[in-house]
Amino acid sequence: MNFIYNNQKFKFRRKELRVNATKAENLLWGKLRHQQLSGLKFFRQYSVGPCILDFYCPEARLAIELDGAHHFLDKEQFIYDQERTEYLQENDIAIGCRFLAGSQTRRFPLRAFISKIYRYLVYLILPELKIRDIDLLSVFVKCF
Repeated sequence: MNFIYNNQKFKFRRKELRVNATKAENLLWGKLRHQQLSGLKFFRQYSVGPCILDFYCPEARLAIELDGAHHFLDKEQFIYDQERTEYLQENDIAIGCRFLAGSQTRRFPLRAFISKIYRYLVYLILPELKIRDIDLLSVFVKCF
């Protein structure tokens, strides 16, 4: 299978998504960028095959999606999201975290989101990557 990361044909759309990011995406990006979480590098609006992921960590092969309510209420969108998830899983990429985050969110639960991502990395990803020697708790606390 020809698998393409950050395909040039999606370059304009990825930039458009970054420019028009929701408040929730911007808040979460502020905590994921610059290897602030467990020393892992995350990318924003990263394309994997035909999918553009909100956030992606290549080292952990972890995708994070912040979805509006329509992703759960619209049947066609829900089916499309399921197909995307299956495609990513077939290519050994986990959507470890899919969060419901409306663009009008006034009280965005940033700590809860970071905590869930952190738990996913610690219990499922990092042991496989053999990165246990970093002081993960201090890295996690530094995010707040």
